[in-house]
Amino acid sequence: MEEQQITSNKNELWNLSLRDLFYKYVRFLPLFLLSVAIALLLAFAYLRWTTSIYSATGSMLIVSKEQMGSSDKVEELFAGGNRAQNIQNEIEVLKSRPLMARVVKKLNLQFSYTAKGKIKDYNIYNQGPFIVEPMELADSLTGFSMKIRFIDDHRFTINNESTEFATGQLFQNKYGVFRLAKKTPAVAGSEYNIIWQPADLVAGYLAGGVKVLPKTPGTSILSISIQSTNAQMAADIINNLMVQYDTITVEQNNQTTDQMIGFINGRLKNMDYELDSLQLLFMKYKQENNLFDVEKQLEDNFSKFTDADKGVVEQQYKLSMADYLNTYLKNKNNEYEVTPTALTLEDATLNELVGLYNKAQLERQALLDGNVPAENPVVKQAGGQIDELRKKLIENLNNIRLNYNSAINVLKTKSSSEQSKIQALPYKLKEYVEMDRQIKTKQALYSLLEGKREEAAITRASTISNSKVIDQAFPSNVPVKPNKRTIQILAILIGIGLPALLIFIGEILNDKVNTRFDIERLTQAPILGEIGHSFADNTMVVSKTSRTMVAEQFRIIRSNLQYVVNKPDKTVILVTSSYSGEGKSFISTNMAAVLALAGKKTVIMEFDIRKPKVLSGLGIAKRPGITNFLMGKAELEDLFIPVPEHEHLFVLSCGPVPPNPSEMLLDKKVTDLFEQVGKLFDVIVIDTAPVGMVSDALTLSKFADCTLYLVRQGHTFKKQIALIDELYKENKLPKVSIVINDVKNKPGYGYYGYGRYGYGYGYGYGSSYYEDEKVPPTKLEKRLRKILPRRLLRLIIKKKSS
Repeated sequence: MEEQQITSNKNELWNLSLRDLFYKYVRFLPLFLLSVAIALLLAFAYLRWTTSIYSATGSMLIVSKEQMGSSDKVEELFAGGNRAQNIQNEIEVLKSRPLMARVVKKLNLQFSYTAKGKIKDYNIYNQGPFIVEPMELADSLTGFSMKIRFIDDHRFTINNESTEFATGQLFQNKYGVFRLAKKTPAVAGSEYNIIWQPADLVAGYLAGGVKVLPKTPGTSILSISIQSTNAQMAADIINNLMVQYDTITVEQNNQTTDQMIGFINGRLKNMDYELDSLQLLFMKYKQENNLFDVEKQLEDNFSKFTDADKGVVEQQYKLSMADYLNTYLKNKNNEYEVTPTALTLEDATLNELVGLYNKAQLERQALLDGNVPAENPVVKQAGGQIDELRKKLIENLNNIRLNYNSAINVLKTKSSSEQSKIQALPYKLKEYVEMDRQIKTKQALYSLLEGKREEAAITRASTISNSKVIDQAFPSNVPVKPNKRTIQILAILIGIGLPALLIFIGEILNDKVNTRFDIERLTQAPILGEIGHSFADNTMVVSKTSRTMVAEQFRIIRSNLQYVVNKPDKTVILVTSSYSGEGKSFISTNMAAVLALAGKKTVIMEFDIRKPKVLSGLGIAKRPGITNFLMGKAELEDLFIPVPEHEHLFVLSCGPVPPNPSEMLLDKKVTDLFEQVGKLFDVIVIDTAPVGMVSDALTLSKFADCTLYLVRQGHTFKKQIALIDELYKENKLPKVSIVINDVKNKPGYGYYGYGRYGYGYGYGYGSSYYEDEKVPPTKLEKRLRKILPRRLLRLIIKKKSS
């Protein structure tokens, strides 16, 4: 039957474990509510005082150069791997500091304007009543800040100084010369903080906050976002970043064309000077020698000579271009610079190599502009490709130079041949023709260079960017940080979780028995009953007329005891505990009293010889007792002490404390003592010493029919339950049953903690089932009695009792 009861209790325990957990923590509900309230208050303060962060996002399409220059789908398919690398390069360019520096200068972000509020400051980008115009900076590499306070709508002071200035007026301080330009009327008394920082420093800070990611994996559409304390500022930065990226891409693509145009312009300038000089000399020669109509005479003679000479000049010019390119490529200073185009040389292979070489140079420069280190394998790979192309260019140029030299030699030979034919002409005519030939040659070359310049200009004008803006960034007034809902939810979770964690840690560190579950999970010994905390001044709380909750609990234990004891007529009950202070004498006294109320002649044997407390608890003076009988100095019939006002209840005191209590209990007279007492009384209650400290209880256990093992709430250590389990399983004590003593009315240890079976604190004080027990005032109530009026104090005590 006992095993069935244990199994039933365990099943009930596990079925109600969640409810038990709930009731265990619900007693801390005020703490949880206070913690949540404080957390929400801190969250409100955080949201109120923290500066809001806004985000802006735009998107743009990146078209690779291969896609722009080729429509071959097969070639595009094989270039897929390079496309991903090109996209990554463009991402680094978009996040680079030089590109952001352009945005900073365009939007004048070197200056930041902050309005001082009552609680926090606000970024008033493009919303302030003024802007600061720097006329002269004392140090352009060091940042500074100024505090401006408006006296009225147009007068202000700087850094709390007494000098007043007007809007539009120049003012000078240690940072330089400035002017405050008015946009809208300012409010008197308003304060603003102006911070200036170098463009590179601002660009570095902003570039670090730019996030560039593919909008959809596998596509060339990039999503660009940034966060700022001003929504409009974030949107303007993204939009201008995309515009500046488009501009810088066009500039890079035009770099080669600009170099060629610059070279042609330089050559045209020199040829202008040379042609003017020749024409002046020619005019002077014709005037001096009266040579005005010699063209018709020499038209046929000199046509072949002129053509040959013109061919020599053209070939020499091309040779000079080839020499210039060869020298340019061999120069170490131009190792990683783009080379001028070789369109004038009209060699397809050379022009193709020049195009590939310039493309490789631009790709390597794009990596460096994207903050990729020069030691990066990708940059080194690009440099190796450039070196290989440079070698091919130099080799090709050498072959072209050989061809030009050969052609020049042939043309010179032809020119010499034609010139020898003219030598027969008069000297004046010969000089005339020579000067005319030089002028026409220069004019032809001049026209050629002008045509090339126009071709380059057309090429430059037709250059387009490799990017296209898909979605512009728009300001959003909804901040991304701090997230109000997230902060509030987090505050609630912390408000609940922190006290729960502290309570849980407290439960882990608490090694005392606090709940019925603490006992049941450590031992299979049955729990006979529970005794609540008694506020009575006397040890004896059980009487014929008592209906207190504690007295009723003793009566319930008396009822439960009949299922443990097999001999209801003659019963010997051993009362023990793990160590002193767990209420053995209190339980022994009242257990004997409740059994005596049932009409059974009951005696309490005070076998806690070392620390006897039964007589003192009953207010009876010390008398001879057990030790006197065992030493043969007294008769047993003379030692029984009747308990006043309790019929059928007697006490057999311990008597004088001997020097050897344990050895005395081994005397044969102890057996005689129990035999004689058993004949005189129906119930014997043995109040023995703690079994966890001395062996007295184990020695006396052979005389007992059952054992009441006391466990005191908040006093008995959990590790001592293992001793109870050992005594129960190994039958070292007869029929061990646990009585839980000093159960206090704590929320959370109620119906599913202590008082499981419906008694105990299920009904509480003030109900018709129990008579009220006078609760002594606490220390706080004693102090309040000295301070508060009596009526108010009575109201507080009445509310507490209810």
